Amino acid sequence: MRVTYESIGVARSPFHTMAETPRQPRVSDVEGTIEIDEAFAEGLKDIEGFSHIWVIFHAHRADFHQLLVKPYLDDRLRGVFACRAPRRPNPIGLSLLRLLGREGSVLRVSGMDLLDGTPILDIKPHVPEFDHEAGARIGWLEGKEIERLDEERD
Repeated sequence: MRVTYESIGVARSPFHTMAETPRQPRVSDVEGTIEIDEAFAEGLKDIEGFSHIWVIFHAHRADFHQLLVKPYLDDRLRGVFACRAPRRPNPIGLSLLRLLGREGSVLRVSGMDLLDGTPILDIKPHVPEFDHEAGARIGWLEGKEIERLDEERD
């Protein structure tokens, strides 16, 4: 089945190549903006009350996909659906960004990991009570040295 979406806006960031983007953006303070098209600006009403937003985007520069990838925390090939690799059959990305403020239809964010010009598909508020799952397992990442965030950043 073919599915198409309309972009609601575009990301503006200092990153112009995939190699420049942080691997784990939540440990980054890189700032950028999400510019929402005026036709969708009304949908930003009340977003200022949230500290973080989920940004769903089209990874427009992922020019091919791989079903097996070698994640940066491992030396074995893993299935792309068990990883966060950007080269996916449907190049849809998901980023959790800190919302710094809103100026009209422009959202200022930090933790940016999107390339400049990335088409934005949707935005949803991050709600810790909904987005945290007690007892969640992390599969092949169990036992890996994962950089943890301090409580202050969450």
